[in-house]
Amino acid sequence: MLVSDGVMAKTERDYKRMCEYVGMARRSGRIPWDAIRDDTQIAVEAPLSFDGPADFFSAVAAAVDDYRVDRQAGQPVRLELWCETAGMVPQLVRIGEEFGIACFSGGGFDGLAGKHDAAVRAVDGSQKTLVLHLGDYDPSGEHLFSSLAEDVVAFAESAGAEVDFRRIALTPEQIAAYHLPTAPPKVTDRRSFSGTATTQAEALPPDILAAVVREAIEAHRDPAVHLQALAREEAEREAIRRRLAS
Repeated sequence: MLVSDGVMAKTERDYKRMCEYVGMARRSGRIPWDAIRDDTQIAVEAPLSFDGPADFFSAVAAAVDDYRVDRQAGQPVRLELWCETAGMVPQLVRIGEEFGIACFSGGGFDGLAGKHDAAVRAVDGSQKTLVLHLGDYDPSGEHLFSSLAEDVVAFAESAGAEVDFRRIALTPEQIAAYHLPTAPPKVTDRRSFSGTATTQAEALPPDILAAVVREAIEAHRDPAVHLQALAREEAEREAIRRRLAS
């Protein structure tokens, strides 16, 4: 966002300086600790426990609010959101959860297990799978996308399933339309590239990114089917509440 707004240059030196300033601001209390998500924090998995039966049933009652049906059932295709950068996953999750769409990070050329898992999901489903992909506009970004698509499609086809991939960001048209900052390709990256300048997907402002993703999702959703799923969900949620109350 800072690069996109022209506040800082897209250099390693400026990035490290920004991280140092943000760290000092959090330590001093100027930036609240919960204002910034930290993807490098230590993962915590604590065993589930309760104060007693009353606490347990209270948790069960609260869990009813999270009851959901498969919101993609009956839709023309089953959608998945994939992004090159893991740090973008939480933002995409907030967009996709309304439609029951899962989000994955597809960075790296050697994530064969993740690619195979994607094909398995397509085999297990009754619908064609369409992957909406977001990544950097640079040599690595283009090759990551093609490598991911080729492997997943091949794995799926060998099992009799159909998967298609569509790149929804970042594109040259978006870079021009939103005046995003660019940089020359790295001299050390000798992969073929369709452009002459590179841009990171994170340079797209969050509100615009959200609009791009939502538009791509809604282009493949039947609104009537979606509303039916929401109505069924609410009816079944109420039925569960009545059963717990009896």
